[in-house]
Amino acid sequence: MEKVCLVTGSTGRNAAGSATIKYFAKQGWRVVVHYSRDTAAAEEVAEECRKLGAADVLVAKADVTSDEACRAMAAEIEQRWGRLDLLVNNAAVTTFNDHKNLDGLSFEDFQRVFAVNVSGVYVVTRAVATLLRGTGGASVINISSVGGLRGTGSSMAYAASKSALNAMTFSLARVLAPEVRVNALLPGFIEGDWMIKGVGQERYDALRAALIAKNPLKSVQTPEDIAEAVWWLAHGPAALTGELIQIDSGGRLVV
Repeated sequence: MEKVCLVTGSTGRNAAGSATIKYFAKQGWRVVVHYSRDTAAAEEVAEECRKLGAADVLVAKADVTSDEACRAMAAEIEQRWGRLDLLVNNAAVTTFNDHKNLDGLSFEDFQRVFAVNVSGVYVVTRAVATLLRGTGGASVINISSVGGLRGTGSSMAYAASKSALNAMTFSLARVLAPEVRVNALLPGFIEGDWMIKGVGQERYDALRAALIAKNPLKSVQTPEDIAEAVWWLAHGPAALTGELIQIDSGGRLVV
């Protein structure tokens, strides 16, 4: 039977989520294209998945901060296929703000970022936990950030939320074992439209060039790099759980 993969936030253009769902589609998996707002973008990604060879495609709309919506999505997956082999918690938001500008983030900014990046992961994972446990050999992969270890990134709220996600990865790995493995991927700078939109083309180009110059591998991450890493983790060592795996072109090695 074909395996089933759910990637939250899988409709961004030139982004890790859409690259990941398409990667699994290309391998013949059944895939769930999740989105929260843009139906047209979701249908576009779904059609690409079909063309790439997905065994089947389900387009699912759900607010990750809504327990009711996430449980409804889980029920739809169960009714359609009766299994879930992989959950990739990718959906995330931020408010771009210089860390030095303490007045640049409101209380509401923090609430929104934590609601999606932390509470949303909890709510989605809880909703599909029974499906994952019943499948056998299932896996959860949380898309975190090196910013969660270093206190860096698009904003202080984002860094703090990813640090919380790292801690929750440990907790979920304990709770869902032994049936389900739970790990996190911690990318550095990922090329793509999300970062360009957040900081502008000029700053994006400068950041990218600076990181390529200093990183040991002389590169930054592409959405496809993240997709390949997710594939590896999903098929990785059976004893690997509760790990935070940095994928940053060796940037953490720079002193």
